[in-house]
Amino acid sequence: MGVQLGVNIDHVATVRQARYALNAGSFNVEPDPVEAALAAERGGAVGITAHLRQDRRHIGDADIFRLKEAVATKLNLEMGNSPEIVAIALKVLPTDVCLVPESREEVTTEGGLDCVTNHSALEQTLKAMSDAGIRVSLFIDPVPAQIAAAASLGAPVIELHTGAYAEASGSVRDAELVRLLEAARLATEAGIQVNAGHGLNYTNIGPILTLPRLVELNIGHSIVSRALAVGMETATREMVALLG
Repeated sequence: MGVQLGVNIDHVATVRQARYALNAGSFNVEPDPVEAALAAERGGAVGITAHLRQDRRHIGDADIFRLKEAVATKLNLEMGNSPEIVAIALKVLPTDVCLVPESREEVTTEGGLDCVTNHSALEQTLKAMSDAGIRVSLFIDPVPAQIAAAASLGAPVIELHTGAYAEASGSVRDAELVRLLEAARLATEAGIQVNAGHGLNYTNIGPILTLPRLVELNIGHSIVSRALAVGMETATREMVALLG
């Protein structure tokens, strides 16, 4: 079985928000992230990812509850480690949550979670999620100290931040791939499931598939962009085919 694909549908909501505000009272609010999620499932996605940001810039609370009811695979809730969002996650009860760093100034997540500095706060959240039956993934840079911290927290899954790899070229990209390969090896040795994502697309995905014991990739912007031409189901199917 090849590497599995989770599809992030945040930017379907971004397009919606360009025209409509949430709860605007319109019966014609489009596009609908839930419809996009169902199309991605038909295209072979093993899960749907959505990031509920504190500023609600795209995905809103109602979207998350609707996605939880609608998706047939699994819902992976990306979230910052804030009390408000943690409380919502414990009400929604997604299959997975992926804890990420979050800044209101960033366009998209710009780096991995610092599990060393934030160890105590993360420990509390991991326990709360685990007690509720929610599996936790930590979105981290491919740095040995972060892998060690994730292991000490008892995180069952990490998602390696592939942004530096995706934004580089030539020998710099090669060096970033080596960092990712080593991080995946360390995580596997620690008994942690390895996922990856950020900045991946149809042309740069190949080398990432060489990461040892890679289970799942979470990809959003590239698939949503491709869907403008071919539709979400086909765009997802094309990416699934590349993952083998």
